[in-house]
Amino acid sequence: MPKNSKVTQREQSNDHVTESVADLLAHEEPFDCKNSSLNVGGAPGKKVPQIEVPENDGRPTWNSKLQYILAQVGFSVGLGNVWRFPYLCQKNGGGAYLVPYFILLLIIGIPLFFLELAVGQKIRRGSIGVWNYVCPSLGGIGMSSLMVCGFVGLYYNVIIGWSIFYFFQSFQYPLPWSECPIRRNGSLVIVEPECEKSSATTYFWYRQTLNTTSTIADSGGLNVKMTLSLLVAWIIVCLAVIKGIASSGKVMYFSSLFPYLVLFCFLIRGLMLKGSVDGIAHMFTPKLEKMLEPKVWREAATQVFFALGLGFGGVIAFSSYNKIDNNCHFDAVLVSFINFLTSILATLVVFAVLGFKANIMNEKCIAENTEKILGYLNSSVLSYDLIPPHLNFSQLSTSDYAEVYRVIKTVKEDGFAQLGLDPCLLEDELNKSVQGTGLAFIAFTEAMTHFPWSPFWSVMFFFMLINLGLGSMIGTMTGITTPVLDTYKVNRELFTVCCCVVAFFCGLLFVQRSGNYYVTMFDDYSAGLPLTVVVILENVSVAWIYGTKRFMQDLEDMLGFRPCIIYFYLWKYVSPICLILLISATVIEMAIIPPGYNAWVQELAEERFQSYPPWALTMCFSLIVVAMLPLPIVFIARRFNLMSDGSNKLSVSYRKTMMKDISNLEEQDESRFILGAKPGEAPPIAPAGRPYLTPAGNKTLDPNSLSPNICYGTSYQNPAVSPTTPTTPITPATPESDS
Repeated sequence: MPKNSKVTQREQSNDHVTESVADLLAHEEPFDCKNSSLNVGGAPGKKVPQIEVPENDGRPTWNSKLQYILAQVGFSVGLGNVWRFPYLCQKNGGGAYLVPYFILLLIIGIPLFFLELAVGQKIRRGSIGVWNYVCPSLGGIGMSSLMVCGFVGLYYNVIIGWSIFYFFQSFQYPLPWSECPIRRNGSLVIVEPECEKSSATTYFWYRQTLNTTSTIADSGGLNVKMTLSLLVAWIIVCLAVIKGIASSGKVMYFSSLFPYLVLFCFLIRGLMLKGSVDGIAHMFTPKLEKMLEPKVWREAATQVFFALGLGFGGVIAFSSYNKIDNNCHFDAVLVSFINFLTSILATLVVFAVLGFKANIMNEKCIAENTEKILGYLNSSVLSYDLIPPHLNFSQLSTSDYAEVYRVIKTVKEDGFAQLGLDPCLLEDELNKSVQGTGLAFIAFTEAMTHFPWSPFWSVMFFFMLINLGLGSMIGTMTGITTPVLDTYKVNRELFTVCCCVVAFFCGLLFVQRSGNYYVTMFDDYSAGLPLTVVVILENVSVAWIYGTKRFMQDLEDMLGFRPCIIYFYLWKYVSPICLILLISATVIEMAIIPPGYNAWVQELAEERFQSYPPWALTMCFSLIVVAMLPLPIVFIARRFNLMSDGSNKLSVSYRKTMMKDISNLEEQDESRFILGAKPGEAPPIAPAGRPYLTPAGNKTLDPNSLSPNICYGTSYQNPAVSPTTPTTPITPATPESDS
């Protein structure tokens, strides 16, 4: 053996050795890989040509870092930022809600978002391939994630369809939801009773848009207008994702940035409206006592969880198209804070506009009650002596009406209830909580009817909703197509078109006249609990099965620096505990609150809560079971060797990295493989029985147990060694004398 070989250097050293990853792969003590008899097809001393792997494994990559960031922002910033976060902020203490939200963003959101970005970028595969690699027994995580993406995509695109319908309806003046329709019966002209009992925007939403039935049991047949809108929505989504990131990346330049332009325009316009400051002040006035309620923290954790798109697979899929040395830690922090600040911006816009609407409704209330008071004065039910002489009933201000109301209530204490006067408090209007479709298609839409140039603002608003939804749908579809295309070699374009066609026909369930109730069902049951389970298993598989130390070492190799030690404790302890508490709270809430939906009752022109019938209740829990079913199935199948571990589907680039590291062992500084060694230091030899430092901790080396499968979770074997051929360990040789 040459005197200058690394094995000879080790034999001549009296120091201790820490086994390298390359040595562990070889099933042997350290050896000279070029001159060893274990070389593939070569004799000792004979050099064998190295295996060359192309630098590009054929996987597409993002054209630029900006394109990738916009894709992640477009996926995480969605409709929930506009109509869910403001509602939770108002409901849970205003500005005080931001404190638990921000804390949970730091201890749950950013660490888990960073984890998903890192595993996707390192392994360069979609959700199925990533979790097959990290822990084959929990490979069902990727499949469950794909199932949830499918369920969410079905109903989420229906909401985009609704936005498309409103978008095209906005190209007319006056807006069709600005006034109640008139019904003519001969010479008699009356206002539509259902509209008169509710409001013009409410009537347009429930009757002219959805034409909804009164119960989920009454399907009512297909709604043709919504069916066509859904078809348009799926065509747009299909065109956006048909070429993968080559097409979706370009779409993201517009769909991710345009909503910010609209939000800033609405904020500037909203601040110029009367009452906007009242709405913003009401929104951010902190109710500190709310911070002590566990429910506030639970809802904040849930919002953080879904705002970043954790568990859907879209985050992993997008990051898998990155270069291996991309700084995904910076990306995680940047996207998380952009998401948070976008929620704040959307909240400012929503409550500036709702403050304007509240002032209009309050003035309308004062005008109506002033007419009542004048009627009582003229009929002598009330005395003119009760009215302060300085008041002008033709222009009664909010403070003047409050004074009159207080005086009448004091004087007519016994018979005040019979007068039917309302207090007309601005606070009461601002406290009316609306979220989801109620905020976007009713409350906000009604406020825009009072804007100058209302059609323009309506077009802008619904075009913004379409783009917000499109960004999220692109991420959802990528979470479906990427793992499937990574696992099965099928044509991308054909598979994407087939997915969209199947999804459209499945989505017909949601464009029946009762379809709105199915949207509510899927939103409540198809994603919440299954995704929480998926994410906690992701966390556990990386932190406890793959090993947090090992993962931190991978990150250091990948990023060029070691992430802050706080991530070690967050991944290993804090995040799993928080997620377990969140799952427990979710299950308890589902057990306590009866499953049901808010049905629109046409005769009463209002919503009423109704419990699901038995068949619908079965459907609700079937969504949860079906989404989580791959987890136990894959676990059992691989436990009993009924299914391959998926190692043959691993990233080519990851194999390339390992093979190049081994083939270039002599030319490169071997210390890069040795944990804890400094570059340039010769590795010392290990004494017998010394525990080996592994990423999972200190373990004693067992030649019969260490294998690439244990080290890497794969089934790579050294082709020169037969599994049945015993190998003789190389014993340290006596150092050669100078003579």
